[in-house]
Amino acid sequence: MAGRQLDEGLSTSPQIAPEEVAIVAAAGFRAIVSNRPDGEEPGQPTATEMKAAAEKHGLAFRHIPVTGGGIAPSDIEAMAQALDTLPGPIFGFCRSGTRTAMLWALARAPSSDPDTLIAAAREAGYDLSGLRSRL
Repeated sequence: MAGRQLDEGLSTSPQIAPEEVAIVAAAGFRAIVSNRPDGEEPGQPTATEMKAAAEKHGLAFRHIPVTGGGIAPSDIEAMAQALDTLPGPIFGFCRSGTRTAMLWALARAPSSDPDTLIAAAREAGYDLSGLRSRL
């Protein structure tokens, strides 16, 4: 399990298991953000299970569930608040890491250049060029 760094405050990853939270904590992360809705896929850990694992290892936890095509302004606002208030660095995840990267870019768009956000995501392995009009 390896996170992909989007900026100094956030790395993203595909879904992790509760037992992998210890690795996240040992890597120096101080908070976890889950962007995956519960029940999206059979067998995935629930947000409640992930929160318990995070707290067990002294990490803050925030659940901001979104679907790829359904990112609402309230989701962007919740992600911006998480990025601005949770202790960092933050480890974010969803099914593949892409939704977390999308939310990060949309949350940072008011104070960042779209090309910079798209380039940072590309360096981390995510193509956010389709979001350009929203950035």
